[in-house]
Amino acid sequence: MMPACPDRILVLGALVDGELDAANTALAEAHAARCEGCREEVERLQAVRTLLRGPGVRHTAPETLRRRAGALPGMRAGPSAGKFLPGWLAPGVAGALAASFALVMLVPQDRSGMDRQLVSSHVRSLQPGHLTDVQTSDQHVVKPWFNGRIDFSPPVPELAPDGFPLVGGRLDAVDGKTVAAIVYKRRLHVVNLFVWPAADAGARAVEEEGFAVREWSAGGLRFAAVSDIAPQELSRFEAIFRDRTK
Repeated sequence: MMPACPDRILVLGALVDGELDAANTALAEAHAARCEGCREEVERLQAVRTLLRGPGVRHTAPETLRRRAGALPGMRAGPSAGKFLPGWLAPGVAGALAASFALVMLVPQDRSGMDRQLVSSHVRSLQPGHLTDVQTSDQHVVKPWFNGRIDFSPPVPELAPDGFPLVGGRLDAVDGKTVAAIVYKRRLHVVNLFVWPAADAGARAVEEEGFAVREWSAGGLRFAAVSDIAPQELSRFEAIFRDRTK
């Protein structure tokens, strides 16, 4: 049995318990699908969860025992603990909560939040029926399809001669904004190009959850290409796209 990634243990537990939002659920599932150790950890956690819910495992204390325990000194709930905690435990819990909040405040903000959203949107698009709203290789159909649906006009060049045929387009959401998603293919792989209005910013290239992400700006628009092709190939896609839209 392969060990799970140490930095994924808590996320996998939250995944099994259904505590993640849709975006992080998609990311965690995508990672587990590619990582044997994490996939086995998810299966183990699911098995334990099933066992604990089985008949005969969970026991309820007899009423006589509960009355006797409640009569013990110090077992009454303190004023700040409510009715769920014994008085001797409440101060410790309060201290632990305070320490937890302090730790949360000390943790720096995650700078890869946008990257995770982009990858999550890419992963969701790969589910059946989610890739395109308009499916065609004709750029003269895809580009006008966005008219009236968004308040900007994304460029839609045909890149088939360069090895990246156009597949279609759709509307998506990134960081709470409606964006255009232009879909290309590279052999059997999908390249999602997300486009939205934004102030010019520098180009950047990162890898997130095994996916390559490249961002750049041009003409008051921000472009973000996401795919599972090699980073060098996605860099070539960016160069070709920028050259065709000068």
